Amino acid sequence: MSGEVAAPRRRRVLILLPLMVFLGLAGIFLAQLMSGRDLSAVPSALIGQPAPATELPPVDGMNLPGLDSKDFAGRVTLLNVFASWCVPCRQEHPVLMALAQDKRYVLAALNYKDKPENARRFLGDLGNPFQAVGADEAGRTAIDWGVYGVPETFLIGKDGRIAYKHVGPLTPDSVRTLLLPEVEKALAAPQP
Repeated sequence: MSGEVAAPRRRRVLILLPLMVFLGLAGIFLAQLMSGRDLSAVPSALIGQPAPATELPPVDGMNLPGLDSKDFAGRVTLLNVFASWCVPCRQEHPVLMALAQDKRYVLAALNYKDKPENARRFLGDLGNPFQAVGADEAGRTAIDWGVYGVPETFLIGKDGRIAYKHVGPLTPDSVRTLLLPEVEKALAAPQP
């Protein structure tokens, strides 16, 4: 008799278990969304570390230098990771064009997994805010930088160390409240 009672109870538990797991996970996700925390703030192990050694050729057919991490030394650099196939990159581009007006720092780019003709067309259509663009066609250099996806923007201080990382498209609000305060700190830092 007790075996007959235990079988339906086990069936009920097996039926309810996936529902309970789903509800638990949904609760965790809902708590994260409701927390008000900035979900684009992805911690980076590279903050405070020297920028990864990088030597990328220029995008073929562009009259700009490629990307060389040796050029970061002694100046503040914003490094934007973009691709022509990236819709958020297109959305953030006017913000980058505005950032390019400030000559206190260098605005450089890593063109991620893109065809040269597409990158040239993208910058030709939207304008080119960058002083250097390195071609990372295979995406290997982006891995060294800890890139999760595009767009991402890194702030490299005069000491060649990564001071800040922004994941996702820059907006006027994120530039004003997050990026520019970090730029000001990097600019105020003494020369190494």
